[in-house]
Amino acid sequence: MQVYLCYPGGRHKALTMSYDDGTDHDRRLVEIFNQYGIRGTFHLNSGLLGQPGKISADEVKALYQGHEVSAHTRSHPTIERCPREQIARELLDDRTGLESIMGYPVRGLSYPNGSHNRQIRELLPHLGFEYARVVPDTKDFHLPEDFYQWKATCHHKHDLIRLGEEFIRLFKKQYLYLIYVWGHSYEFDRENNWELIEQFCQMVGNREDIWYATNIEIVDYLKAYDALQFSANMDFVVNPWACSVWLSAGGNVVEAKGGCLTRLK
Repeated sequence: MQVYLCYPGGRHKALTMSYDDGTDHDRRLVEIFNQYGIRGTFHLNSGLLGQPGKISADEVKALYQGHEVSAHTRSHPTIERCPREQIARELLDDRTGLESIMGYPVRGLSYPNGSHNRQIRELLPHLGFEYARVVPDTKDFHLPEDFYQWKATCHHKHDLIRLGEEFIRLFKKQYLYLIYVWGHSYEFDRENNWELIEQFCQMVGNREDIWYATNIEIVDYLKAYDALQFSANMDFVVNPWACSVWLSAGGNVVEAKGGCLTRLK
């Protein structure tokens, strides 16, 4: 019997979005996402909230409800050029500031200016970060091999509609697919092309075959799968985590509920 990981509900396709800097244009972008049932992650600089052109701290919790608020350092320095002590303070201060607003642990990051190196990546787990997004993209729909160098499928300026059309046509259920789009909401205003993201969201949104998730939800779900304890002959599985994990067992979709033993055959 073949056992495969599925996304929640037995799906094999997932979509997540990732937008940086917390400018005023996020209001319109969030409205579009919400209209089409799309969810994502917004990477904010806690030390810049409320500055001209930026979302205010008082607005953050309500605006991004249903999405993830994630770190982007406190003041957006090019951290690869900074002393380790400054890097640690920028990251921890950003977590502290954002957590005081949101009321949950902030565990994700996008590197400001895309700046990172091996020493920074190795530091992140010790500061409570579980993923970090980089600037280069993949133009494919694969899951990341390294969550501390998480490459998106594309920036929204790079073949967004073509990739979206390709994504919704995918049908082979022996694979797991993820489309991950990143950018800055102010770019739509600057380039006068809000219709681009509206067309994409209308095309891929509100579909039964896609799991719409935040960045950290994808990380947590895959970690929950890795924690599953399968019997040697694959007739049952124990899920020690709190959340459910969905599997395809011999072609049947099975929900392995948190804290339970689930029969697979």
